[in-house]
Amino acid sequence: MRVVVPWPPAGVTDVLTRALVQAMSESTGQQFVVENRPGAGGTLGLAPVAKSAPDGYTLVASDVPSHAISASLYARLPYDVLNDFEPIAMIAGSPMVLATNPALGVRNLKEFILVARAKSPPMSYGSSGNGSITHLAIERLKRDAGMDLVHVPYKGTVPAITSVLSGDTALAFGTIPGVMPHAKAGKLVPLGSSFGKRFSQIQEVPAIAETIPGYDMGFYTALFAPAKTPPEVIQKVFLEVTKALAQPKVKEIFANSAAEPGTMTPTELKQYLAAEVKAWGDVVRSVGLKID
Repeated sequence: MRVVVPWPPAGVTDVLTRALVQAMSESTGQQFVVENRPGAGGTLGLAPVAKSAPDGYTLVASDVPSHAISASLYARLPYDVLNDFEPIAMIAGSPMVLATNPALGVRNLKEFILVARAKSPPMSYGSSGNGSITHLAIERLKRDAGMDLVHVPYKGTVPAITSVLSGDTALAFGTIPGVMPHAKAGKLVPLGSSFGKRFSQIQEVPAIAETIPGYDMGFYTALFAPAKTPPEVIQKVFLEVTKALAQPKVKEIFANSAAEPGTMTPTELKQYLAAEVKAWGDVVRSVGLKID
């Protein structure tokens, strides 16, 4: 069985997927091969899977936000996000952490919003690139909080967080490992985590939803099959994923990656993806982004 990861090796999606399929391979005796096909926001890896035979032998593990964003972001997407894939299972989730520089003098998100609303010209924020989740997540926050910020794109999350550390930008989203060590050293102020509730590994950081009700997003990784894959095949793979996620070794790898196992059924994942396509589509259109 081939599982395509449309992101580079050693990234979070890759690490989590490899831990999962290793456990599934040991449980089923079936050989799983992980194939990295990065590029174009994940679309280069997703496109061939959409055209693969719907027999359960070719799957794709991708993060849900990027998959949902692509439906509105790309003018010529070679597949339909909702209709060319069968959702199988949510593998894992990890929140992003919103951070600012302590020199700004704010202690929480509410204070940051008040400062941002009063600034003229507006402050800037960093992201991992135009159309990325870290870009559009702050655009979503801007809209919901009624504040203005200027976007500065970087080539990755690390340089975006570095820009906040240096004071070049006022705000950025980063991963838990990329933000919390700096926060504990007093070099960053974590304003909030992006899940709808506080994350178990960083209980001291409030959820953004505590200030902006309904705000809920993060690095969610899910497993998909090509459209028209038989329901019994989807269910069989889903059950194997569920068994693998319960294994202590998998839980340990996930915890070390600041992620927690997913819990959605195929039906719940399908409904969630549809809601995310709509929500991110609203954000993409409000920003006026489009990639040919």
